[in-house]
Amino acid sequence: MIHGDFAQYNQDETGDPFHLENKKLLKVSLQYGPVIARVGSMVAYRGEARFEKQGSGGLSKMIKKAVSNEGVTAMEINGNGEVFLANQGMDVQVMYLENDSVLCNGASVLAYSASVEADIQRIGGGGGGIKAMAGAMAGGFWQVALKGTGYVAVTSDGPPVVLDVAGAATVADADAVVLWSAGVSMEPRIDTGGLKSMLRGGSGEMLQLAFGGQGWVMVQPSEGVIQGAGQQQSGGKGGLGGLLGG
Repeated sequence: MIHGDFAQYNQDETGDPFHLENKKLLKVSLQYGPVIARVGSMVAYRGEARFEKQGSGGLSKMIKKAVSNEGVTAMEINGNGEVFLANQGMDVQVMYLENDSVLCNGASVLAYSASVEADIQRIGGGGGGIKAMAGAMAGGFWQVALKGTGYVAVTSDGPPVVLDVAGAATVADADAVVLWSAGVSMEPRIDTGGLKSMLRGGSGEMLQLAFGGQGWVMVQPSEGVIQGAGQQQSGGKGGLGGLLGG
């Protein structure tokens, strides 16, 4: 045990499968079973931990083809030790699904229990004009669905807000959306006023996501998702499905 000035940073000796050491660092206890995590998210581990990149076939291959401009490779972690995960110093949010599902911006997914199924879904429809433009800008109407029983950890660029979409019409900037609950509908749309203002050097608040139904949506206080040092990549305008590209 460390004493002195650094004692406040001692590891919490909790046995929870997913535990927040602090708001930016997640500890996963592997004795409860394997987990799927974002490649590059491991910052430390204790005990036995094995890391295996997800294969390039099957679902992973399909996802890469669908969202090749924003593929985020996943890895499976096995063992009986403890793994510490983070992503670019972003805040981490943990939830437990019990035979439930959430849908999310793939770039926000940090880790989830291997018992949770991940899938890419195509939403919205075809058509032309403004709707087709919105679809193209939103990555072709792709979203990541996490379904089953187990833990899910996502990241947000700062403390998020959770909005009840049933209480009022809810619209968010595509880059600010983290995830939303089952029962919520989502449709990309273009603010034509924003399109005109962009042509005149205006605000540029053009691509938006409109939510309805029953449930909630989580929004981060930022319009950009950091992907690497000195590089910023959009979480919404480049495509909603960013998880598991091989």
